[in-house]
Amino acid sequence: MTLSPSAERAHPAAGTRRLARTLYASAFCDEFVLLYPVYALLFSDTGLSVWQMSSLFALWSLTGVLLEVPSGAWADAVSRRLLLIIGPLLTAAGFALWVLVPSYGAFALGFVLWGAGGALGSGALEALVHDELDRAGAADRYARVMGRARAIGIAATMTAMGLAGPVFAWGGYDAVGAASVLACLAGALVATRFPEHREPSGTGERWSATLRAGLAEARTDRSVRGALLLVPAVTAVWGTLDEYAPLLVRDTGVAAQTVPWLLLVIWAGATVGSLLAGPAERLASNGFAALLTCSALALAVGALAGTPAALVLVALAFGGFQLATVLADARLQRRIDDTGRATLTSVAGLGTELGNLATYGGYAVAATTWGHGTAFALSAVPYLLTALVLAGAARTTVAAARARPRSRRSPS
Repeated sequence: MTLSPSAERAHPAAGTRRLARTLYASAFCDEFVLLYPVYALLFSDTGLSVWQMSSLFALWSLTGVLLEVPSGAWADAVSRRLLLIIGPLLTAAGFALWVLVPSYGAFALGFVLWGAGGALGSGALEALVHDELDRAGAADRYARVMGRARAIGIAATMTAMGLAGPVFAWGGYDAVGAASVLACLAGALVATRFPEHREPSGTGERWSATLRAGLAEARTDRSVRGALLLVPAVTAVWGTLDEYAPLLVRDTGVAAQTVPWLLLVIWAGATVGSLLAGPAERLASNGFAALLTCSALALAVGALAGTPAALVLVALAFGGFQLATVLADARLQRRIDDTGRATLTSVAGLGTELGNLATYGGYAVAATTWGHGTAFALSAVPYLLTALVLAGAARTTVAAARARPRSRRSPS
């Protein structure tokens, strides 16, 4: 039985359960894409070089850069649920292009559509979920709920990887492409079930005012600014590496049909990281720095080893980075104001997309010169630097707290 909006207001827990169920189903549909483990192989088999593939990934990120913040402001001005419906439809169109007319131009247009679809959902989803939980008095469950959603999304990716091999063997790229398009259409249908009790603020001038207000909050509030910067610092690099993971796996010497199975190992680690988000939500800055350090070292050692067994270390690294991603998002949501939530979340997404662009270029240089293992290992360096910054900030905060009582006792 479906509860009416009035019944949900009378029973907030029921509304929260509906939100969670819809979120989990949406996360599964969004990530149940059989093309994921093989589209880098599709590009390679079509004759694209690593540089051409990197240029496609860069175009994907550039689309996000251009649309991320405007779409977030739009989500604050209109229905966030509407954007969550439109996004998967654009992605479905892009995937269809890839398999119907495989060529560099079709891949490029497909990435533009995919980037636009992702930009519409980025910011809108987090804002809708947080506001609906807050309305039900359950805002403190945000990290746990989003962690579970990400875990379900990764489980969907793993399921798709497990199915990609036999489906590909049966019907080639056409079959995995058709399955991916159907998954996107199902995601759009599921998104119509998201509850949304917030009244849109309007369009036109209100849209631009929302954008200006959100950016002003980021400029003037130091805690918001720090949380905004942490999201791309944690998310950008490893979020780019997953595009090249099939190539890293293949470089260990396994057969092409084995690649999806070994990718399952890597994403199993990321799934565990997501599920740990609730218990780890109150991790302090020093603990956060330690998490990033351990994950970075595991990534470097696992990638340089160049063996299938060493991919377990890469899996541990992805688990740590996934956990850090969820925690960074939760920190940001706690610090921003409800009215511009989607806007500022999209500002963080913009930083991530810019980081992606830089990573794609750097990865292409490193992989072309030294190979995929070395490129993955070098990608650990930004995380070590971020860990140093967090540890330094923690020491500064502790020193300031210790000095404050003495300063109050000192003569004026």
